[in-house]
Amino acid sequence: MQHHIQFVTRFDTVSLTPDGAAAAAGRAVPVEAPVALSFFGIGYAVMMATPADLEDFATGFALSERLIGHIGELVRVDVRPADQGLLLDIELAPDRREHVFDRVRVRVGESSCGLCGIENLEQALRPLPRVGCPPAIEAKSLFRALETIRAHQPLNADTGAVHAAAFFDGSGALVAAREDVGRHNALDKLVGHCLRGGVDMSGGFALLTSRCSYELVEKAALAGFPMLVTVSAPTSLAVERAHEAGLTLIALARADSMLVMADPHGLFAAGR
Repeated sequence: MQHHIQFVTRFDTVSLTPDGAAAAAGRAVPVEAPVALSFFGIGYAVMMATPADLEDFATGFALSERLIGHIGELVRVDVRPADQGLLLDIELAPDRREHVFDRVRVRVGESSCGLCGIENLEQALRPLPRVGCPPAIEAKSLFRALETIRAHQPLNADTGAVHAAAFFDGSGALVAAREDVGRHNALDKLVGHCLRGGVDMSGGFALLTSRCSYELVEKAALAGFPMLVTVSAPTSLAVERAHEAGLTLIALARADSMLVMADPHGLFAAGR
């Protein structure tokens, strides 16, 4: 159940111009709040997120952390407001308990600056599942999706400060979209929505309004998206991980051009 939680707040500001003029103005700002996730009553992570679509977020997060392999292993998500933020109590199938505890022990050495310790270095780049070949998607479908994504970003329209993750079918028609101040969170929410709704994620492509880090490629591969499109540039590791997973990766998506960074299935040959 989605609680009535504020997603946007307003601040009184002063607008400055180059000629020195100053005028009172109001500004909508997205709410960013700590969201604590616990599994089997054990605290797992605290994420800074937009407090919207939290059941979707919990579901997608559980998959991207490899705590579940499919939606049938998630039993329940309870959302509880707290004084400083929100609590997500997540119950998984009983046979996932020991796996969660093992993962919690691995995370003990993690820090905000990255992964610390040999054990965690081994965990950092775990093998990814191979995704299938995307359906026959024409370039015009990708440009169609890019052209329409803005209409499905209501929080960003109000604030100009949140990322979007959206799933489109092979023709470039929108299936679902989610927003968050965090690009990772937005993708987790999208994946969670698709899992909970029984959406076949192998039948289209994901579009992200952010730069493409390797974590986003991994989340896309774990979810089963065969193609990922981002509006900004990828890192070197993102491209390498896309090749490893067989994921088609397209970056720097603009109205007049896009750059195919990984094409493991040979869908977009040069000179075509």
